[in-house]
Amino acid sequence: MNAEFVLLDGRVTTMDAAGTEAQAFAAVNGRIVAIGSSDAMRAHIGPGTRVLNAEGRRVIPGIVDSHAHPDAYAVRLRNWTLVSPDRVGTRDELLATIRRVCEGLAPGRWGAFYRLNERASGGYPTLDELDLASAGHPVFILRTDQHIGVANRAAFAACGIARDAPDPPFGAFSRDATGAFTGQVRETAAQIFLAAVHAGDTEREIAEGMEQVQDECLRHGITSVANALTPTQAIRAFQMMRREGLLRMRLGIIASGRDEPLVPHLIGAGIRSGFGDEWLRLIGVEWCPDCSTSGRTAAYWDPYVGTPIPGEPVPNCGMLLYEKEDLTRRATAAHQAGLQVMMEGVGDRGIDFALDVMEAALAARPVADHRMRVEHCCNVTPAILQRLKRGGFVDSSATGFMDELGEAYVANRGQDAMRHMWPHRSLIAAGVPAPGHSDFAVCRVNPFTAMGAMVTRRTQTGADLDASEAVTPLQALAAYTTLGAWAQREEAEKGSLESGKLADCAVLDTDILTCDPAAVRQTCVMATVVGGVVRHVT
Repeated sequence: MNAEFVLLDGRVTTMDAAGTEAQAFAAVNGRIVAIGSSDAMRAHIGPGTRVLNAEGRRVIPGIVDSHAHPDAYAVRLRNWTLVSPDRVGTRDELLATIRRVCEGLAPGRWGAFYRLNERASGGYPTLDELDLASAGHPVFILRTDQHIGVANRAAFAACGIARDAPDPPFGAFSRDATGAFTGQVRETAAQIFLAAVHAGDTEREIAEGMEQVQDECLRHGITSVANALTPTQAIRAFQMMRREGLLRMRLGIIASGRDEPLVPHLIGAGIRSGFGDEWLRLIGVEWCPDCSTSGRTAAYWDPYVGTPIPGEPVPNCGMLLYEKEDLTRRATAAHQAGLQVMMEGVGDRGIDFALDVMEAALAARPVADHRMRVEHCCNVTPAILQRLKRGGFVDSSATGFMDELGEAYVANRGQDAMRHMWPHRSLIAAGVPAPGHSDFAVCRVNPFTAMGAMVTRRTQTGADLDASEAVTPLQALAAYTTLGAWAQREEAEKGSLESGKLADCAVLDTDILTCDPAAVRQTCVMATVVGGVVRHVT
């Protein structure tokens, strides 16, 4: 039988249990049917076979990004303005960008901006500066961590927030010494403004924006993405895309506990993790009780160091966003209904809180292979490492933070704390599964910059993340392939290149397994294949 797709002349890292390397593979109906030498695979080529010659390059399984936000990124690519440090390097440049955008807006429209990194772009603008630049429009700027924002007076008015308004539960409107707003809003306070900006979003806009998101993911070798904290509207948009044949990469849904009716509705309908197909599948459910280290809101046992942000409490140990009893009730109900539970924990206090909740859920319904995940799971102290191991929990590691936000981690927690931030070498030694993820659009889509930080323990600016926790390139790759698939209970279908599995792969311009570790972050993808179809080629 002739194959529909054949890859030839590659250095194929299969990532199978035996560490097999091959030159080629053949696929039928989107799945691998044979793998081996190029000579052997040529026997599967017929008149209609699509052939991709890797020309001796390194070939890896398609990247599985096990925690990202493509739905939010899709809307922001369409309707928001990017203000990351590569676009705005100073506060004057930021204000000029806001002025330019707002002058072109229709009356009453919001000016929305995302991925501000105040450390690299001249600090937060003042309320007066925002008002002057906004041409009367409500303006909201979302910090890169998506936990903190900056709003102008028109935005506060549009949301009906008066000067004497109390802080919402689990959030804060920052104020100066006189009690006046500074414009900075944190956690649930930022969610008020996000809800207002997103109020006009439609399912079709999400689907249209996803065309750009898919292009960017495929350009970086990503063939599967799990959409974290997915709300109802995005689930509907993704189903519409599946019906209309618009999916070019595979999507996992991690349903949002923030969308209050959603998880109870899944439970009531009897929908369990795994519902769906190879293109669109429900992975589990997620709650976000912890916050942002780079924004100085994540929960730690010891106070933050460095320069406080105006309006933050001093001393500051961060904050949690749920009451433990309430969250335990929610997580237990989901676990008992057959839904894989994910819980965000960033600081050591936040991770302990997440583990308390998940341990209680497991006590109510013991399951050996539960694969409950602590999302982001940054500050893994030795005591937390043992809790993860003892309970069989997954450290779903925000490796994307290492490269882009690591400098802020050093500034806010101190150099000594880096020994226990994203400690992948220790996790591997302890046998704790630790897939890596980007959390885009918090960080960039490109997985190779994160892998580069994993093997060098340096940020993009050269900040030291403690080389004692550096891993090998193969271990970094496993975090984005085999472990990413396993953490979603999809290891039978993806994460490695083996007979019977999906024909998803990427051809690289750099041999990341043998090159100088410092070169890993510069890797470019020459071709990306999804189900035996070339979806990107350079």
